[in-house]
Amino acid sequence: MRSRQGITELFATFLQLDADRVIGWATDSRLRRSILNSQARLPEPETSENFWVCYWHKLWQTQPESLAKGHLSAYLQEVCYWTANKTAMSFSSTQYTMSDCFQMAITRVDKVLKGFKSQMGFNLKNYASAIFSSELKEMLRQQNEVDICTNWRLLRRLTQKRLIESLQNAGLSVEIIQRYVLAWKCYQAIYAPQQNTGTRKLNRPDDAVWQSIAQLYNSERHTQLSQPGPECNGEIMEKWLVACAKAARSYFYPNMASLNAPRGGDDDSGGEFQDILPEMKQESLLTEMINDEELADRKSQQSQVSDVLIAALKELDEEARKIIEIYYSQGLTQQQIAKQLDVKQYTVSRRLTKAKDTLLLKLANWSKESMHISLNSSVLSYISTVLEEWLQAYYSPSSPQLEAKL
Repeated sequence: MRSRQGITELFATFLQLDADRVIGWATDSRLRRSILNSQARLPEPETSENFWVCYWHKLWQTQPESLAKGHLSAYLQEVCYWTANKTAMSFSSTQYTMSDCFQMAITRVDKVLKGFKSQMGFNLKNYASAIFSSELKEMLRQQNEVDICTNWRLLRRLTQKRLIESLQNAGLSVEIIQRYVLAWKCYQAIYAPQQNTGTRKLNRPDDAVWQSIAQLYNSERHTQLSQPGPECNGEIMEKWLVACAKAARSYFYPNMASLNAPRGGDDDSGGEFQDILPEMKQESLLTEMINDEELADRKSQQSQVSDVLIAALKELDEEARKIIEIYYSQGLTQQQIAKQLDVKQYTVSRRLTKAKDTLLLKLANWSKESMHISLNSSVLSYISTVLEEWLQAYYSPSSPQLEAKL
């Protein structure tokens, strides 16, 4: 895969795949015009990826319908590709190819953007890699469950909230949704199969059960429905519930299309999906983004993060500092470090883990107190990634800090 060069390519091109093979980069004409127009408004050329990541992310937060998401989706193409490639190899026993995994993962760009904290100056690609990986694995796990799950087992697993969301997504009217949901409630109440409830191969109810479901529906419709409608038989109940299962599958796992996929038409004038993306209104936000004070604040926050971690390192005992420095500056294994320091390997492992946990706690508490960030498992995972990245940079042989220590 050819590496992209320059800001325009990074934020305006998308991978073209032929099966599982990368065949090139496709330029989105509207995104290209957008980035060129944005660059033209700047007093000086801006070639920093981080600047444009922060800019588009902030625009997405204030104008989610703008082209900002398209720019960031383009930027994350390589990250998504390598995550999909790794995941597809790990799940080689499934029917999903790398291309399938890529299309599934790229639909989670919204989740990446919602969790990313651009004001802290951290790396979007690292965060996206972690989110794409976890989301993709969960999607494959759930998809496998749905693929081998019969309609009848799927209907028993559904919650009423998810069923209603699925039916609304299918574009059904309120009246029809009410009828389908009541039929589903009757199914849940009547169908009590003898098999273990955990089985995915739950059999179709027999005709007697369907008749009982219909009888319950007919008796409940007068009190449960705003418009009771006519009586229904078992065949109608089955038809409705099959429609419910189909809507649920479609809602949970919709068909995915690339931005470069053709929109169709009788001739070649149909164009691509990317051609119908909305235009972006950005003049005022661009002015705000290049404000000197804001840029200074962002650099100050990054400096504060380093100060917090450097201070935390100094609070570690001498052995812990030595272990963590050797680990990141020399790239040695724990066994090699243990031999160099004449200690047991499990001692190195324990001290290294404890030291990193201490640093993580310091950074997390600082983020909570200074940046007013609510801590949860996703945020802590993100901060852990940031910590790892910072340690690698701080102890890099070319790092000014390391040279000063030496």
